[in-house]
Amino acid sequence: MASPASLTDALTEARARTLALLAPLSDADVEAQHTAIMSPLVWDLAHIAAYEELWLVHRYGGAPLSHPELAAMYDAFETPRAVRGDLPLLDRAEAVAYLDEVREQVLVGLEERGSGDGLLHELVLRHEQQHNETMLQAIELARLAPAPAVPRAERPAAPGGHTGLEAVDVPAGPCELGAAAGGFAYDNERPRHAVELPAFRIGRTPITNATFLHFVEGGGYERRTWWADEAWAWKEEYDITHPEGWAKGPGGEWRRWTLDGWAPIDPEEPVVHVSWFEADALARAHGARLPSEAEWEKAATWDQATQTARTFPWGDEPPRGAGDGRANLDHTLLGPAPAGAYTAGAAPSGALGMLGDVWEWTASGFGGYPGFVAHPYREYSEVFFGDGYKVLRGGSWASRARVVSPAFRNWDLPQRRQIFSGVRLAWEA
Repeated sequence: MASPASLTDALTEARARTLALLAPLSDADVEAQHTAIMSPLVWDLAHIAAYEELWLVHRYGGAPLSHPELAAMYDAFETPRAVRGDLPLLDRAEAVAYLDEVREQVLVGLEERGSGDGLLHELVLRHEQQHNETMLQAIELARLAPAPAVPRAERPAAPGGHTGLEAVDVPAGPCELGAAAGGFAYDNERPRHAVELPAFRIGRTPITNATFLHFVEGGGYERRTWWADEAWAWKEEYDITHPEGWAKGPGGEWRRWTLDGWAPIDPEEPVVHVSWFEADALARAHGARLPSEAEWEKAATWDQATQTARTFPWGDEPPRGAGDGRANLDHTLLGPAPAGAYTAGAAPSGALGMLGDVWEWTASGFGGYPGFVAHPYREYSEVFFGDGYKVLRGGSWASRARVVSPAFRNWDLPQRRQIFSGVRLAWEA
């Protein structure tokens, strides 16, 4: 567990990132709800403060809540996204003041009482870091500009030759899945357990824009046989004809909305902002399927030579973001890198880019592992089990390196496209 001093540094860095995301935006942009599937950005700010106060000031420190009247409004489970724009939310200045007020109490508490086993502080820290990604989704979906004021990393060169259709072989046999005992992990990552899988093949990289564009221009959204019934109904109802954020330019060229504005679609980048429905249709078009999350995690971590799972695809050292040459994380590129660019982050299977760049949809529904125990509250995972949610793995360019691991499980509804989500295919052996 991290020391109080290192936790203080990490909390401070996370807060600086949170505020930097919104620094270039007007108060009106921050306070408006731009779409019903995303919160007003100012709600995220006050929610971060309320969550931190609940867990670190109230439950850990024993102090009363400073604003108990705000608890329900900033409770993510009690207040659905669709209604948040209709509430009497704190304005931007008030939300930032609330953040500052709570953080001051937390840092005093760290100095006076320490962090105990550190698990609650880690929970709160990672909660804020995950909201950074949610806020970036909202900013990009609403097409707000200019780009967030965050440090930029140097974009790696495109290696070329990757389409997402190249496969690596994963042999049959046992593997272990989930987070190991000890240290911090989310409840849905545990308990670690053994599974036996038949041999399969999985994409060396995620599917690229070039491959997905071929699907779009080849009638992929018109071929009924490639779409499941529910997916076809969704596509028809909302007139879906291409990934979220794509559009034809004045000259008929395809371009994509990014945090830097409109840009030509880079054929070598992984496709982003596709739903599970679209990912599944693409897989069917190529005689493939989506990997199960067990297959995904085995391909990312299982070392056949030692018959043990690596902590990360490349070994046991944690990622440090886009600058370390192993994974595109920490939103320092403000978008995916070219597929296969981070060869130093190769998995033991030979698959590339399994952490960072884009979340990857799996075939698996979201549920608890055998022996699952909700912790520290049911609403983090358990209330979402068995209700049509699909699991995504691997993180994206907007995920923080501290949060993402091969065991981390994200989830959303199959029609959702606001996530920085792409697709990696799988095939029978």
